[in-house]
Amino acid sequence: MSSTETSEAGYAGSYLQRFQNYLKVSGEQMAVSNCVTKLLPEEFKRIGAGKSQLEVLGLGSGGGEIDIHILKTLQSVLPSLPIRAEVVEPSDDLIKNFQDLVARTSSLKDVLFEWHTVTSAEYEKNVTMKKDIKRFDLIHMIQMLYYVDDYAATIKFFHSLLKNNGKILIVHEAANSGWDILWKSYRKTLCTNSISDYLSAGDIKVHIDNLGLKYDEFVVPHAYDITDCFDLDSEAGELLLDFMTEQEHFHRSLTPEIRKGILDLLRSKCSTEKEGKVMFNSDLSCILVYA
Repeated sequence: MSSTETSEAGYAGSYLQRFQNYLKVSGEQMAVSNCVTKLLPEEFKRIGAGKSQLEVLGLGSGGGEIDIHILKTLQSVLPSLPIRAEVVEPSDDLIKNFQDLVARTSSLKDVLFEWHTVTSAEYEKNVTMKKDIKRFDLIHMIQMLYYVDDYAATIKFFHSLLKNNGKILIVHEAANSGWDILWKSYRKTLCTNSISDYLSAGDIKVHIDNLGLKYDEFVVPHAYDITDCFDLDSEAGELLLDFMTEQEHFHRSLTPEIRKGILDLLRSKCSTEKEGKVMFNSDLSCILVYA
């Protein structure tokens, strides 16, 4: 699960360190990239059919690793189509990381980028003020819907920006994953910082159904090692717990009873043990919403 220090400021300070550590430990970006590689090329071909150019919008793009993989995949399946990409990410540091990656990726030299260092809500506000609204063939939301005030309204608005035959790609934690169990079990304790409520892909699908939109879902099995979280002397374990619970120093921020309850839940309900390692269930859901 991705997060921000605040929904307005984006990834910053110590949170950026925890986030980068999480990406290294979890392998989540690789799991999402594998989903794009295995499941989406045929969808991308359908999106590009009959088009002379592709317009792509990334919301909450972070450091750009997954966005770049999406763009390279689009290039590989639609080599004759020029691409324009708009990037929405509120963190200056992550925007810079994204731009550095683009500069080092020769295949993207012909992609025209437009950068927006704003939240998705600010981007929406700016768009609605314009008379000439740009529309997109592909809009992707990778682990970003936690930080909006109205999930249904956000999906509805960005769906309205799709071109004919366009798609919205939503990647989120799967229903009944370890994240879903942890955050819903401790909602009152954990949903107090930048995430004011928790929803899984199952909850997102309810909103999409209520909007009457057509979609397909692909579940991506994924797990990562959280064994260090149960070693009270492990700095790496606490750093990971800080990210997973959105706490500043897990062992100091929460009461002993809550800490014990969370650790017991992580081991018994959110994970499986394999070869002496505690593997956290971090299954992902890729949802493709049709125009």
